[in-house]
Amino acid sequence: MQKKFYLSQKDKKIGGVCGGLAEYFDVDPFMVRLVIFLAVFFGGLSLWIYIIVWILAPKEPGVGGYIK
Repeated sequence: MQKKFYLSQKDKKIGGVCGGLAEYFDVDPFMVRLVIFLAVFFGGLSLWIYIIVWILAPKEPGVGGYIK
C-alpha cells in the first residue's frame, strides 16, 4: 500500500501541514512543529514553502466533510 501525504484535519493548528507530515512519517506532531519552527526562524527555510504546501496539498479524505 502506497502512503500519500494529506493535510491533517484531525491534528492541525494552522493549516494541517505539520500534522500531515507527522502522520506521513509516523512521528509526534510536536516534533514536526518544533523542527519547522526552528527551520523557519534559524535555518533560513522560507515560510513561503509552508504556504505553498498548504495550498497545493490535498485535504485528508473522509474527514471534516470532505468525501472522496
